[in-house]
Formats: sequence, structure tokens, C-alpha cells
Amino acid sequence: MLYPSLHSIAQDVSSMNIPFLKTQPIIDGDLSDWKADAYSDGTWDLSRVKKAEWYDPKRNKLTRQKEEDTTSIDLAGDYYMAWDYDYLYFGATVIDNKNDVTESNHEPKRWYYKDAIAWFLEFPQDTLPEKFMDGDHAFAFIADTTYPDYGAWWRHGTADKPYIEQAIPKDAVTYNVQMQEGSSNYTIEARIDVAKTLGVNKSFKGLKEGEKHSMMVVHCDPDGGEYGGHLLIHGAGDLDSTWSEIVLVGSKHD
Repeated sequence: MLYPSLHSIAQDVSSMNIPFLKTQPIIDGDLSDWKADAYSDGTWDLSRVKKAEWYDPKRNKLTRQKEEDTTSIDLAGDYYMAWDYDYLYFGATVIDNKNDVTESNHEPKRWYYKDAIAWFLEFPQDTLPEKFMDGDHAFAFIADTTYPDYGAWWRHGTADKPYIEQAIPKDAVTYNVQMQEGSSNYTIEARIDVAKTLGVNKSFKGLKEGEKHSMMVVHCDPDGGEYGGHLLIHGAGDLDSTWSEIVLVGSKHD
């Protein structure tokens, strides 16, 4: 299984076109059957995030423990996204120096205190700056191969109730976590049923080519440091007006 190089060539992040998949991939933790047909903009690590317009040192930081090898890569990841009419697809290949999926004050909703990746989405995009109201969703996946009940988590809102926290319904998600043998590197691959998730909002009318939405990736890496480290990519926090615009486009093979 291949993992990202810090020398990956990044695409222009101003053109975040999310491609349509003509063939549904197998969700088995191996992205090779679809990642070339998905959107990705290269490898992200803290040094690259520091150069982005949304960078905030209070939110984007990594935790170094005394016993850690300071010459090793703490965290770096490549993130993938695609769609079809029924599903959104997410993937990530990650270099990580420590697998950390437990914490002392555990609650199911506290995915952000564990090694996890969350895709924050506004479907459909609107002009109102909101924090998890109608149309705002976060789908989080913990890098835990025991697949606990809270391993695939959903934060979302409705027109009258923000910050609804729940596990993604089992019939709405398929996901797979694969650890690289002999290391803490991992792959996450996931498929979300949009009718059973985004469809809770009356404003959602299905996925259509040409639609504009918005997205942010949050990659959590506590390394034993409680809240620990986070990389926020393509956004600056829960306020959806800071998330970057994405466009649903046709297949790369059209």
C-alpha cells in the first residue's frame, strides 16, 4: 500500500472540482481503484498549512511529546473526494508517527480528541455565515481498526437545531480503516449515502453536476496530548463561510 510523499505536486487549490465516478469503488481501504478519478490537491502537512490563507496558529498545530523522534514526520496526508448520484466518497492516505484513538474523558462525540479525519460540508452552499445550521454537515472517521460505535460520526444541523451529534446510521455509511504494517500510517476510505444524511435537510435536492457547495477537512492528531494537534485544510473552523468552494463536475473520462 502506497503512502504520500511530502514532495507530492499539488494542484491549484482554487479549482476544487469534485469528479463524478462512473463505477462505484469497493470500500476496502485500498484507494487504488478510484483515487486517480477523484479530487485531491496533493500532500498537506503543517508547513504547507502555514502558507494557506486560512492558517491560524491557535487551531493548526501538532503535539510533540518528549519521547518522540523530532526528525520523523509527525503528520501528513493526501485527501480524496468524489461523488455519484447516490453517494459521496472520501479517502485519505496518512503518514502518522503515533496511533492515538483513546482518551481519558471519552465521549462518543469527541472524535476530535482522537486520530480522526472529518470532512465538513455545506450542501447546498448559501451566503449565510452559519455554524451547523441547515445544510452543514461533518462526517468524521476515527483511525481505529476496532470500528467502535462512534468510529463514524456525524455532526449536523437543521433549520431550528444546530450541533446535532450522532453516529452515522449504519445503513448510511460504509467505511474501512487500514493500518500500514509496522507503522502508524493508515488509510481511510468511506462512502456516505446522501439521501440518508444530507437528505435530512429540506433544502437538499440531490447531487447534480455543476452545483456549488463548500468543504473543509479537519485532521486530528492528539499524540497523547488531550485536544492535541489539528490541521484545518480549506477552512478556518466551524463557521461555514470560511470553507472553500467546491463544484460537482463530470467524470474525468467524459
